[in-house]
Amino acid sequence: MSTPIDTETLAEGLRLEHHPQGVVELVLGPPGTLPACDAHAHAQLGTLWRGLAARPGVRCILIRSEGKGFSAGGQMALVEDMLARETTRLRVMREARDLVQGMIDCDLPIVSAIHGAAVGAGAALALLADVSIAAHNAKIIDGHTKLGVAAGDHAAVIWPLLCGMAKAKYHLLTCAPLNGTEAERIGLVSLAVPEDELLPRARAVAASLAAGSPTALAWTKRSLNHWLRAAWPTFEHSLALEILSFTGADAREGLAALQHKRPPQFACPDTPDSSS
Repeated sequence: MSTPIDTETLAEGLRLEHHPQGVVELVLGPPGTLPACDAHAHAQLGTLWRGLAARPGVRCILIRSEGKGFSAGGQMALVEDMLARETTRLRVMREARDLVQGMIDCDLPIVSAIHGAAVGAGAALALLADVSIAAHNAKIIDGHTKLGVAAGDHAAVIWPLLCGMAKAKYHLLTCAPLNGTEAERIGLVSLAVPEDELLPRARAVAASLAAGSPTALAWTKRSLNHWLRAAWPTFEHSLALEILSFTGADAREGLAALQHKRPPQFACPDTPDSSS
């Protein structure tokens, strides 16, 4: 039987459960909705990895959702605030860096159980896990360019390594969604299983990792993640361009289109007169 821990310190929509075998579950919620992070939750997702890794008895982290999907990323209000305020953009940039770096540097193995939609920061949590397990009917989307901003945060650093440059460019440029079956086929996730098997399989994998050698697992993860650290300049560049994109007209049009449930109408940029 799982018991919650430290829930009083967590933002709304985040919950921790501790299981006897050393697995801590980071639970996204609330139930019945598609979870989305407010400003407080977004900040905490960048800082909790170090604390969990330092907690005695914790040997593996499992990220799951009790909502009707995995996560929609940031709430609409957070996106609106980024469009309106430089201070918010700079804060979110720091938090996005902390999230990616925190998951990469965390010595504990991290497992994700992905059902329903995983978008934005939700996709980052799902795909930066060391073992990602998706339901066949999961829906993984990187929607940055549809919003009118560069595909920053996790995408540029990990998608090409997971599924190759051709597939990464296709999905990041077009925002074409992938279900779990297709994501497994191209290597974007570790495993795909029927939805009713998702949580039992993810918990079994997490329990197996928790029973393994902490040193061997940590050092293997640390070594493999040097592939991601080698690509860190790509991440920093993409993140900076994403945040810069929120100052432009395309991001305002993208948000308006999303709010009014219509296709965005992006204007052509001014081009130099070739006759001059």
